[in-house]
Amino acid sequence: MQGEQHWHVVILEIHPDLRLRKLTIGAERAQLLVIDNFVADPDRLVCKAAGRQFTVPSRFYPGIRAEAPPSYRQLIETQLKDVLFAHFALQGRSLSFSMSHYSLVTTPPEKLAAIQRIPHVDSLNGSGLATIHYLFKTDLGGTAFYRHRKTGFEYVDEVRADTYFRSLESENDGPDMPVAEYINGNTALFEQIGSEDGVFNRMLVYRRNSLHSGCIAKGFVPDPNPLTGRLSVNCFIDAVA
Repeated sequence: MQGEQHWHVVILEIHPDLRLRKLTIGAERAQLLVIDNFVADPDRLVCKAAGRQFTVPSRFYPGIRAEAPPSYRQLIETQLKDVLFAHFALQGRSLSFSMSHYSLVTTPPEKLAAIQRIPHVDSLNGSGLATIHYLFKTDLGGTAFYRHRKTGFEYVDEVRADTYFRSLESENDGPDMPVAEYINGNTALFEQIGSEDGVFNRMLVYRRNSLHSGCIAKGFVPDPNPLTGRLSVNCFIDAVA
């Protein structure tokens, strides 16, 4: 109970100079929302992260995660719901969050699994959204979106999944198999179709089935400290009736 009470004191407000850019990316015109100056006091969010217990969430994410304060979800629900519904043509009346976590990239490039060296989709559901809110001040890279060269796919849904993953398997053992590093630009298998810099207090919102990856440079040194590492808040959001 103490932990829950502790979270309730995290009051978050929208920055008075919040700025929106409504974009589309690639040949398939997926919507992307770029929000600069999202929260009024981003440093407070960073400080709260420093007091959280981070754990390894899954074999897919190249780092560690901790739950974000409930007020973070409430802020999105109350302040961004209308623009999310309009820009992404969502169906429903409210927002549901299946994830709202602090995230820290901590996996050294040479330790990346094969699936972590290429762009990914978070879900095959085309109506689900993902957000990333950058909470680091040094140049630790943003997020990029990709086209799979062989199939031409920029997103992968239930209809495309079989074709896409079979194609990936066929490329796995070939000469173009990705080396042990984070993807950061064009490769033999993927073409970058758009990217946004990781600017402090910037949030991106995009469809979870868009092929995407963090832009993490070759010399990246993992830092597990939330105050100095590649910290973000990531959410998965769905529209519900």
